[in-house]
Amino acid sequence: MQASADTWNRGDLAGHLALYDATVTTMTRNGPRPPVAAIESAFRSAYFNGDKPKQNLRTERVAIRALSRESALMTGRFVLYGGAEAEQSGWFSLVWVRTASGWKVVHDHTS
Repeated sequence: MQASADTWNRGDLAGHLALYDATVTTMTRNGPRPPVAAIESAFRSAYFNGDKPKQNLRTERVAIRALSRESALMTGRFVLYGGAEAEQSGWFSLVWVRTASGWKVVHDHTS
């Protein structure tokens, strides 16, 4: 998660999104939203000005619970801070699976 936050803070959104599997779904107010392209579009419109993030990202209280040898549940808190906007924070749960290219997120529920 630190590497993901670091890429976000450098403005490397593609690097930040690399934690997601191509089949990922993200839970939103309107229901699940697939795939990664939709997440990228949402992040760019809400959290970036061009290639720069509006705020820095950090995670806190990260906990991982193994679900099987091939899957895990990660929970934690995200914080967007700095910039010209008020601090924003919330909680997340990520479902990870082991893939041929390493561990990837297949479901993201962030509120």
